[in-house]
Amino acid sequence: MKALRRHGARIAITLLPVLLALAHVLGAWQLPFLERLDRFIYDVRLRATLPGTLDPRIVIVDIDDTSLQRLGQWPWGRDQLARLTTEIMERQQARVLGFDVLFVEPDASSGLAALRQLAKDAQRERPGLPQEIEGLAHLLDRDAVFAKTLADRRVALGFYFTRSAEPRAKGRLPAPVLPAGAFPEGRDYTTRWNGFVGSIPVLAEAAPTGGFLNVVLDRDVDGVVRSVPLIARYEGASAEPGYYESLALVVHRLALGYSGLAPLLAPAGHGVGPPPLEALLLSTGADRTRVPVDGSASVLVPFRGPGGPLGGSFRHISASEVIDGALAPGELKGKIVLVGSTAPGLQDLRSTPVGADFPGVEVHANIISGLLDSRIPAVPDYAQGYELVMLLAAGLALAFGLSLSAAARAVGVAALICAVLIGLNTWLYLGAGLVLPLAASLVMVALSFVLNMSWGYFVEGRSSRGLARLFGTYVPPQLVDEMRADPQRYSMRAENKELTVMFCDMRGFTRLAEQLAPADLQAFLNVFFSRLSEIISARRGTVDKYMGDCVMAFWGAPVEAADHAELAVQAAVEMVAAVGELNASRRMGGLPQIQVGIGINTGVMSVGDMGSAVRRSYTVVGDAVNLASRLEGLGVHYGVDIVASESTRRAASGFVWQELDTVRVQGKARTVRVFTPIGRPESLDPQARLELERWSCVLSAYRGQNWLQGQAMLAPLAAADAKKVLYQLYAQRLASMSLQPVDPEWDGATRFDSK
Repeated sequence: MKALRRHGARIAITLLPVLLALAHVLGAWQLPFLERLDRFIYDVRLRATLPGTLDPRIVIVDIDDTSLQRLGQWPWGRDQLARLTTEIMERQQARVLGFDVLFVEPDASSGLAALRQLAKDAQRERPGLPQEIEGLAHLLDRDAVFAKTLADRRVALGFYFTRSAEPRAKGRLPAPVLPAGAFPEGRDYTTRWNGFVGSIPVLAEAAPTGGFLNVVLDRDVDGVVRSVPLIARYEGASAEPGYYESLALVVHRLALGYSGLAPLLAPAGHGVGPPPLEALLLSTGADRTRVPVDGSASVLVPFRGPGGPLGGSFRHISASEVIDGALAPGELKGKIVLVGSTAPGLQDLRSTPVGADFPGVEVHANIISGLLDSRIPAVPDYAQGYELVMLLAAGLALAFGLSLSAAARAVGVAALICAVLIGLNTWLYLGAGLVLPLAASLVMVALSFVLNMSWGYFVEGRSSRGLARLFGTYVPPQLVDEMRADPQRYSMRAENKELTVMFCDMRGFTRLAEQLAPADLQAFLNVFFSRLSEIISARRGTVDKYMGDCVMAFWGAPVEAADHAELAVQAAVEMVAAVGELNASRRMGGLPQIQVGIGINTGVMSVGDMGSAVRRSYTVVGDAVNLASRLEGLGVHYGVDIVASESTRRAASGFVWQELDTVRVQGKARTVRVFTPIGRPESLDPQARLELERWSCVLSAYRGQNWLQGQAMLAPLAAADAKKVLYQLYAQRLASMSLQPVDPEWDGATRFDSK
């Protein structure tokens, strides 16, 4: 909870893009560029996952440039198309034939104009009239000949729907696949049209099965063919109103023998109003196949690869070769054959995600291929709900992951979330054929990351850099880094806290200064204080100041440390050891030795930025600080390097202590028990523990004014360590006190009137 309060503003600024993305998804604030980005992501993913393999089941008879050069410009005579149809259906034994071309006019070479002229000439009794009429009659039969080749065969003709203010119709439509009342009222389940361009009646009657060729639904967006309607509604008056199927769907049904088609609506209670369309059901007897569609009964085109004869997705055969009989008999047996054009001059090239000049006939071929393999990508009806869940989950992960992490880790968090979003989206696409939105989530992650990092740098970074300037000269670098992670917690404002303070003084400095040249003294002090400061910093201490030959430090501020007393005592022990190492190297060089005296006290003191308008510093003041300063000077009296108060001894329970005395220092009315650290419990041998127990008994006898008992108990300790100043001091005290009468007012404290 503390972290949430500290980073509340940063979390809020990170969640702002989440709210914007949610508004877009819910339709409250549409962002067109997100829709464009989703289409771009779909196109990139589609190109990256193209099968790139040949589908041998579908063959395209191509009205290509070669055919146009050999057989003339389009449209060709119906006699040529009759030969083409006969070759494909009889000699090649194709399973089904679909024409991706329109037959909206009678054969231009049928001689109708000549017949009208002949009628005029007949009035003038033109010689040879019977022979000419016979020849023209033969020409007029070309549409009939073509119609005859289409009859009773699995052939589907194409037609085109239109929509205009004034409905226009030309040619004839096949029968609708579903009646006008196949869907509930109150919702547009398909695209709607009021006009059409169909085949001439003689051909439409011969081949009553057909499908529309419309492919592009969103020309107002970018003009790229991504989806194609499988069924569409005609509501004009020139043909039977109802729902008609696309060329791809009708060819697929003819090829597999599906006789029935029915809509599959979402279960009842699916939102407000009529239920949406989920799929189309193809059936033949008991066999039923589900084809997922979107809300306009369209499917995303499952492209296999680049289009054209060199695309490698479908076999292309020049129409002139088929008409000339260049193929071996039965070479196309059982194949689905589509007749279409790749010639640029016939203007049947489309812009698609896999190519800017993609043959329209291959759009239908790809749909048929996808239907055969049940490989139709679909946008599920729960796509919006999925996007909302992803936005909320990723947004919350970003808000806390970015706000509570350092910059380097925040980059990893953002990258990981993006990877999860992209990975899950791609996995659902490849594994289940689901096309789900991704753009809003990715943009949200990017914006959240930028805003979070900007806030961290410009707002929190400013506080952090200011904090580093304030505390950098006092606090170890590692503590400054901790403070910069949460700069709001720290300030220079004075406050009362329980801390541990240390004074470390160099003994014999005056004598040393007399023996060394100023430059040598300066170099020595630099080495001395640098080594001690390293130890203080390593133990998370704050160097307060250097005062001549003394260094002052404290623990527990500005960065809190529950074990501040333990850290201070450990630092003191290491500082004494470091001075010993320094003396060893100086002794080898014949240089004078030094000693240190350290005083430590734990207590409540005031810490903060203090001083005058001219000079200020981050320091500690108070009675507890003064006591530590007084204790530092007592070490010489007791023959020890470290003197600590009883409060420090209680707080630093990880050390074994030897009590030195009860003292009343200068300026203090109350007594203070003082101790020196002996070591860690695990480092003490049984003999040392026994010595401490006996020494405790000596102090008890001394404070109880049992002088003779104290002398008797001290004697073996002094004999074992005759050079120990502490034992010598108490031996003198006991001997002196034994000559005096018992004083009922005596409190056992030693008074020190100077530092």
